[in-house]
Amino acid sequence: MTYSVKIGISADEHDQFVINHPLTNLLQSSSWAKIKDSWGNDRIGFYDNGELAAVASVLVQPLPLGFTMIYIPRGPVMDYGNKELLAFVLEQLKKYGKKKKALFIKCDPFILLADHQVDEESSDKASGHQVINNLTDAGAEWTGRTEDLAQNIQPRFQANIYSKGFSETTLPKKIRQSIRTSRNKGVQIVFGGMNLIDDFAKLMKKTEDRKQIHLRGKDYYQKLLETYGDNAFITMAKLNLREHLEIAQNNLEEALRLQATFTEDTRQSKVKSIENDIKRYQKDIAFFKDKLADGQEIVPLAATLSLNYGQTSENIYAGMDEDYRQFNAPLLTWFETAQHAFEMGARWQNMGGIENKLDGGLYQFKSKFNPMIEEFVGEFNIPVNPLLYHLSNIAYTLRKKLRSKH
Repeated sequence: MTYSVKIGISADEHDQFVINHPLTNLLQSSSWAKIKDSWGNDRIGFYDNGELAAVASVLVQPLPLGFTMIYIPRGPVMDYGNKELLAFVLEQLKKYGKKKKALFIKCDPFILLADHQVDEESSDKASGHQVINNLTDAGAEWTGRTEDLAQNIQPRFQANIYSKGFSETTLPKKIRQSIRTSRNKGVQIVFGGMNLIDDFAKLMKKTEDRKQIHLRGKDYYQKLLETYGDNAFITMAKLNLREHLEIAQNNLEEALRLQATFTEDTRQSKVKSIENDIKRYQKDIAFFKDKLADGQEIVPLAATLSLNYGQTSENIYAGMDEDYRQFNAPLLTWFETAQHAFEMGARWQNMGGIENKLDGGLYQFKSKFNPMIEEFVGEFNIPVNPLLYHLSNIAYTLRKKLRSKH
């Protein structure tokens, strides 16, 4: 076999290969480098007798003293069972890294190590373990089965929903009830793009403040929508406050009329029930009037931003307004997001990363949809500068630990 390499293949050639490969992933799309524009980027093609056999969209991060770090998110895209090709790819990546004065190259291939349904035992993939062996045999260093979500650039565990067999009727009973409650309370779902960007950014800011974390700003969300065009969409839950105020006022009037008909002989349970209803309607009226005073009649409750690539879909960001939590909008929004992605042709939608120990808030929320919990092989380092690699890797690991605490 005659292998060759080309740096700077076209976006079309790169994307066609990735989209049609079993390891297709949004982060290896040529457009993702436009999103990460603070990094340098090259698209590298690896050929077997003139036919494209592997690709890597590489991100190059400048470091002090003219050095760099190279990252290949969810790549390279290739057949990891082909040891000869793998050895060639790693050899060429090292040569490329030397030209870029890289200390090391980091990659996290889109390879499953284990998967399982919620509340079931995980099933290790022999193929995943074989890929780990093949990569280490070729000279890469595996960082192992990390336990902390913050230890990796990309999550090592994710919750994935598959289009096959997905429907509202297949969801757990409690989730179906919550979705029905949300609809019955008047929550409406809309899909859009730039027309929803302002409300989406506001919801993300509320989420940022609530969780005391640092998220992106409007410009970044706008860049995602502009870059991926028709393959990007926002799903948003909205509520008409004026309509709900009128409903609450009518309900209160009816309850007061009924209460006025009570006598000493009226059952105490009925009296108590109406009293509770009156208090609830009065509380709702005060709530809606207060919100209307802010100048909005139709308010966003929750939203997601998703990107489709080939037959895949990634739920990238999600936010909500905690003031309206009683409307159960996030569950309805996430369900409609997945449904819409599947209608657009996606075979699966990644709900995003979850805690490695399956014990945190991300897992608790996303597990409600009974997704497939997928564990990936994680990160590998390919040393380029042997003298400085170990010192730089220690510094990199320490930096990630410090950043994860803030």
